[in-house]
Amino acid sequence: MTPGPLFAALAVVALTLPAQADGGVQKQITAADKARLDKYGETRKAALDEAKAGDPAAVKQLDELLARPLVAFSDKDLTGNWKCRTIKAGGLSPLVIYGWFKCKVTDDGSGWRLEKISGSQRTAGRFFDDGEKRAIYLGSFSVNNDKAKPYGSGPESDQVGYAFRNSASEWRIEFPAPYYESKLDIMEFKR
Repeated sequence: MTPGPLFAALAVVALTLPAQADGGVQKQITAADKARLDKYGETRKAALDEAKAGDPAAVKQLDELLARPLVAFSDKDLTGNWKCRTIKAGGLSPLVIYGWFKCKVTDDGSGWRLEKISGSQRTAGRFFDDGEKRAIYLGSFSVNNDKAKPYGSGPESDQVGYAFRNSASEWRIEFPAPYYESKLDIMEFKR
């Protein structure tokens, strides 16, 4: 293959891959958030076990969400407007599913950035590649119109989670052991 077609082929491959932040996630993630991800499976199982005691209709919605097959991120650009909602499993209440709010994903040239732009509990952060069917989200929690602190500002605002895609129009982030209220937060996205 001559260099021209090789570079053209690489350019096509690059266009189909998700935008990813510069620098490895391991350089930016806090020790506390690394520990939360290390215990993700254990935390998730405990939270979902507690969630089973919730309202049966809400449990059914959660089960349906989690049963959807996972698909690769590499063939989809997440940028644009999304409706999003938070599901809180375990902790203060067995299961709470909030209504839909507005979220936006942008690409600043260094990778995908998420911002929840309505509702009282907000998040703003960045995604990092973690394999074909999973990404890591590092973000900052804020309330109402308070400016989000930079990631790494402390446990009250730092957020970490795994993002999973279900289809071109559905994906989610699972936040193990969030600072407030629950054992597992799941932020669901739809268009």
